[in-house]
Amino acid sequence: MNGAPGAGRRFRTALPAGLRTGVRWKISAAIALVGALVAVVLSLVVHNAARVSMLDNARDVQDERIQFALRLYSASQRQTLQFGTKVDDPALPAELRQKVLTGRRATFVEDKPGGVPDIWAAVPLADGHVLSLHSRFTDRSATVMKDLDQALLIGSITVVFGGCALGVLIGGQLSRRLRKAATAASDVAQGQTDVSVRDAIGGVVRDETDDLASAVDAMADALKQRLEAERRVTADIAHELRTPVTGLLTAAELLPPGRPSELVKDRAQAMRTLVEDVLEVARLDSAAERAELQDITLGEFVSRRMAALTTDVSVTVVHESEVTTDPRRLERILGNLVANAAKHGKPPIEVSVEGRVIRVRDHGPGFPEALLAEGPSRFRTGSTDRAGHGHGLGLTIAAGQARVLGARLTFRNVRPAGAPPDEPAEGAVAVLWLPEHAPTNTGSYPMLNLADIK
Repeated sequence: MNGAPGAGRRFRTALPAGLRTGVRWKISAAIALVGALVAVVLSLVVHNAARVSMLDNARDVQDERIQFALRLYSASQRQTLQFGTKVDDPALPAELRQKVLTGRRATFVEDKPGGVPDIWAAVPLADGHVLSLHSRFTDRSATVMKDLDQALLIGSITVVFGGCALGVLIGGQLSRRLRKAATAASDVAQGQTDVSVRDAIGGVVRDETDDLASAVDAMADALKQRLEAERRVTADIAHELRTPVTGLLTAAELLPPGRPSELVKDRAQAMRTLVEDVLEVARLDSAAERAELQDITLGEFVSRRMAALTTDVSVTVVHESEVTTDPRRLERILGNLVANAAKHGKPPIEVSVEGRVIRVRDHGPGFPEALLAEGPSRFRTGSTDRAGHGHGLGLTIAAGQARVLGARLTFRNVRPAGAPPDEPAEGAVAVLWLPEHAPTNTGSYPMLNLADIK
């Protein structure tokens, strides 16, 4: 079953499969990671620099002691050893011994398994012996290093958490601007031409999101101008064709009776219908149409109009309701839906009214998948043979008139319960959801929320 191009395609978004995270958390994670790396590197640098500085100070102190001890040792005729100095200490590191035997005074740091190093100082004696002194790294220095490491750890944690908070703040602001831009772009895609993405995101500080918003606004304006130009060209062509087609139809009435005359009249009438439909689509695309509202009893209205239109349609009123709508446009919608069902479906054709909901069902092969996925599309009938099967404007007009009424027109195929998707449909259903509140004189209206409607 076919359907015609519709007034406006549905705005759809598709997300690829995978883990989705917000910009806020990505920025927070990035800042936290960079902050952690910087904190670790700086902590290691500060720790090593402080340790080297303290060890250098300890070696300087040890060097002064060994010099003072050497002077006392020499003045006392090699009898007095101060500060725990020893001559030819067997524990003297071999590296330090070799250095001193070359005739130089030297200091040496010997690392111990416990983590606290020994500080050595040695000086050569005149008789070839070695005077040496060693002491452990002072407890005070070890305590200072421990306190320094603790302060560095606390500082690193503070930097990480501070970076996370800063990332949440910056990312949250950027995320809010992007969400506003996406919402505004969605509104533009749904036909709200007065929406500006740049104005929607607001803000005093300009950044890349402003460039994105300006680009989207420029693209929307260009598309709007192009669509408006196409609509004007279509309307102008259809309007210019109306006069010659009318003349052709009048001339066909003057032809003598016969099969050729009937074919000419039929084609001329089909061309006239096409021209009128194209003009109607152009008017609907311009978004300038306004509903002329009246209060009607919906079930009674549908029953009377279907009885006047055809006798091959059964009407069932499940629940009567009073609605405020445009009767002429509602009749146009119902006529197009029933005509589409009669042309592309199979009898019986059933129309049911339940509250504000009208359903038109046939028992044919169902709507094509393209129509179900994208909505009606003009000049696409879904038929392999286009000759004699319409021009795909019927459902386009129905969808456009529904928008003027503030209604929602949906399409689906009927399949047996539990049937696989590839099984042929047992019919097609077009459902018109009339709004609870009628459109205003400005054309605005509250849209129906169909999220919970089955």
